[in-house]
Amino acid sequence: MTVADGRDDVGTTVSAFCPVSDQPPLVAMSLMAESYAAELFGRAEEPVTRFAVVLLAAGQRVLSGRFAAAGRPGARLMLDDVPHRRGPDSGALIVEGGLAALECCASQLIPAGDHLAVIARVTAVPYVGDSEAPLIRFRRHYISR
Repeated sequence: MTVADGRDDVGTTVSAFCPVSDQPPLVAMSLMAESYAAELFGRAEEPVTRFAVVLLAAGQRVLSGRFAAAGRPGARLMLDDVPHRRGPDSGALIVEGGLAALECCASQLIPAGDHLAVIARVTAVPYVGDSEAPLIRFRRHYISR
């Protein structure tokens, strides 16, 4: 998940992302409540509402690790050697080569224990890739298919 917050490009690996509704097209994303990403969505002044999500392919495991690491630099630096573009709807960085990319607009924030659930409307689908195997992480390990 990436956002452009006006100061920098921010990105994080999200462990929970799922469809909610087909009409209207809605998705849900779960962020750790104490994370910087959750802070951006929940801040009182100028909260972030638009973001992009790339569903990563199995070959993008290293990229997932980069965005999950603590103390990581801004998203632009982490994508310096990775093909990407800026989403026209969200302004967020979108990595190429995934299974699909979505641009979204947050419509509801729900505190949920130690997480923040973000319900968002899908505003654009910049691409749907070829049918590659998805990157799957389960019980703290990547699963090979």
